[in-house]
Amino acid sequence: MKYKLLAIILMAATINSCGGASSQNAKAQSADNETKVLIKTTVGDITIKLYNETPQHRDNFIKLVEEHYYDSILFHRVIKDFMVQAGDPESKNAQKGAQLGAGGPGYTIPAEFVYPKYFHKRGALSAARQADQVNPERKSSGSQFYIVTGKTYDKYALQDMEKQLRQKQGQGIFDRLVAQNRDSIMNMQLAGDNDALMKLQDELIAKTEAILKEQGPFKFTEEQVDAYMSEGGTPFLDNDYTVFGEVIDGMKTVYKIEQAGTDMNDRPRKDISIISMQIIK
Repeated sequence: MKYKLLAIILMAATINSCGGASSQNAKAQSADNETKVLIKTTVGDITIKLYNETPQHRDNFIKLVEEHYYDSILFHRVIKDFMVQAGDPESKNAQKGAQLGAGGPGYTIPAEFVYPKYFHKRGALSAARQADQVNPERKSSGSQFYIVTGKTYDKYALQDMEKQLRQKQGQGIFDRLVAQNRDSIMNMQLAGDNDALMKLQDELIAKTEAILKEQGPFKFTEEQVDAYMSEGGTPFLDNDYTVFGEVIDGMKTVYKIEQAGTDMNDRPRKDISIISMQIIK
């Protein structure tokens, strides 16, 4: 397998920190007592439940809801057959055409992948994040989230996607190993020690191949295949973004949002906003 070697090493050495995650007060939840949130929007209501297996994302979302952080925030990015996204505080009262999607509370949340139990099926609630190139640890945005709409796939399309994701699996492992060695890489670059860089590169490739062998090749479970063929979703995002909840009522409202006409930045031309969020029993 070929990796994007030197380019990634050079990039990783100059990446700035995205900021630390905030500490959250843990809220004890039993497995059968998942928190539910009512999201009131200008086009209808959506009810979601938050998974207890992703406690940092759950507790952070609860905290923001209780602080009324999401009140008046727009669904600023909507893509048909893909997802609807919200959570940027800069979208409140944003002027038409304003660039949105970079705002947040000033911290990130460590990735909490519970895969393959939780995946990107229709209605999945997931955390947005920065791209791998600047975020190899795949930390989540402190506030931005998306709800999956997606589309259905036949078995042949899923088989092709499995092959693509196997290649991505190796590259992702390599990228994270590079990030872990960022300080050493920077020192080698400053010293102009290309031989040491190439030696480290070879070592990281060997480690990547060993981890791949231990993990085994990427493969969708039967549950994923059934869901993606019958209900739909976005399988190419699996094990890459944290899924921390799902819609339990109100997918009709999600589809209303998805059908909105959008501008060149995928922002609805007619604003669709969150009126309020409320924790419900």
